[in-house]
Amino acid sequence: MTDQSFRRLVLGLLVVNTFLLAAVIGGGAFYLSGETRQTAQRLPLAGEQLPATQRKALQQALTEARRAVRSTQLEARQARVEAAALMGKPDFDAAALSDALARARTAEMAVRAAVEARAVAFAATLSTDERRRLADGLIGREAPRPATK
Repeated sequence: MTDQSFRRLVLGLLVVNTFLLAAVIGGGAFYLSGETRQTAQRLPLAGEQLPATQRKALQQALTEARRAVRSTQLEARQARVEAAALMGKPDFDAAALSDALARARTAEMAVRAAVEARAVAFAATLSTDERRRLADGLIGREAPRPATK
């Protein structure tokens, strides 16, 4: 190996190692900061503005409500699968498709009603200030967002 090629190799390795070192330091700083990156696609949760204990209780209450209506959720999913299968058949049956979609809609509305009822029961346990925070979170979810490309 000539002296000139050895210098080029050392210079190239120095450049590569500099970039690798910068990446490791940047990644370590990001990891140690403990912050998570929030993308524009992320939807805010309605209970985000509540205190941590209330937020956890709200999430637990909604999880329990969804578990209680799990069989209804499965009925809705099965009706949607059936509707998709009916749509793909060569002999299209509009009445059967409408019936499957109606069953899915009814089941989904039952699930939504159960979850909303549990959310209302939970909101009744909150103070006025906490209910206002929850309402602000609900409004924030409905606020228009800028279009992303």
